[in-house]
Amino acid sequence: MSTDPATGEFPTSRVRTRAEAEAYVASVCFKHGPPRLLGVELEWTVHHRSDPGRALDVATLIAALGSHAPRSLVPDSPQQPLPNGSVLTVEPGGQVEISSLPTTSLRSLLSVVAADADYLHRLLDKAGLALGDSGTDPYRYPNRILRVPRYQAMETAFDRIGLDGRLMMCSTAGVQVCLDAGEPDRIAARWNALHALGPVMIAAFANSPRLFGEPTGWASTRTRVLLDTDPPRTRPGPTKGDPVSGWARRMLDMAVVCRRREGEDWSTPSGLSFAEWIHGGLPEPPTREDLDYHLTTVFPPVRAHGYLEVRYLDAQSGSDWMLPTAALAALFGDESAVDKVAVMAAPAARRWVHAARFGLADPVLARCAREIFDLACRLLGGTGDGLSDRLAEHVARRLS
Repeated sequence: MSTDPATGEFPTSRVRTRAEAEAYVASVCFKHGPPRLLGVELEWTVHHRSDPGRALDVATLIAALGSHAPRSLVPDSPQQPLPNGSVLTVEPGGQVEISSLPTTSLRSLLSVVAADADYLHRLLDKAGLALGDSGTDPYRYPNRILRVPRYQAMETAFDRIGLDGRLMMCSTAGVQVCLDAGEPDRIAARWNALHALGPVMIAAFANSPRLFGEPTGWASTRTRVLLDTDPPRTRPGPTKGDPVSGWARRMLDMAVVCRRREGEDWSTPSGLSFAEWIHGGLPEPPTREDLDYHLTTVFPPVRAHGYLEVRYLDAQSGSDWMLPTAALAALFGDESAVDKVAVMAAPAARRWVHAARFGLADPVLARCAREIFDLACRLLGGTGDGLSDRLAEHVARRLS
């Protein structure tokens, strides 16, 4: 439903005021209702199996993906989904990503995505390629293979800050878990708990200690890279007050890094916010489609995307992606558990850098992790698929 009662008077979707834009962002980014649906997105770096440090051969990747190749890589591709319905995309540096369809069943989600991940592994293996097993490419310098205007504009904008933007786009891979925002009176509690939990989850599943062939001294180099890429765009936002209005304000104050238009140049003036664009910062006024696109160019640890997209997890080795996915599904499947998580995680709530640097060697994070994952394991105990035991063993190894 439109947030603008006068929309019918205007044949275009032009955004005319900041207030209209903020109302629109609030309506599309926080869809409320009972928490039922789950989803997961898995990213991997891609390597030549015989030489993981060799630059990715684009032609080989295209041939390996065949009819599943996305149109960003092959413009006339049929872009067929994977056998169990997951959608395959390719990130700027050639990382592959599969995105599940939403489901109400954790068991179904894990089973379907595991089958599609195995299919992708076999597809690449036939072409002499292999999926990476960590949150950063441990060998190669960032090399953008997607030659599309969006990523050229983003690269230009991020290069003004440093190398981390290129690393984020081309050399990182993560696990993203998608959860419902919840009923209106519970959105703030769920939003705040997900943020408070972030450092503990980062520490427990940190899996990116190397870059350019050397140890970095960070447990999660991926997190460090993301936090420093473009801080207003990639760092966690405030959790006090109403998250819906706070998110809307943040999106309007955020700099525009690319603007869709004819031709190959989608770049924008440095530092121009979307609010400034509304007020005449560019010759052509923005539309709601422009605002929708702007919302896809922000990468904080938790992103409001109609649902809550948890983006703070490193890619995991093998099937270990199931562990943080199951933990989050269990902890946020029941509102009483959400409230417990918020209390348990509170001492570690702002230790994002500590989590990235030290993992569970940080004593505050370790204490919180023991309590939180004990709760997650109890909640998962009835699933009968061994996830509770696997999660407990993983955390115990990290704490030892």
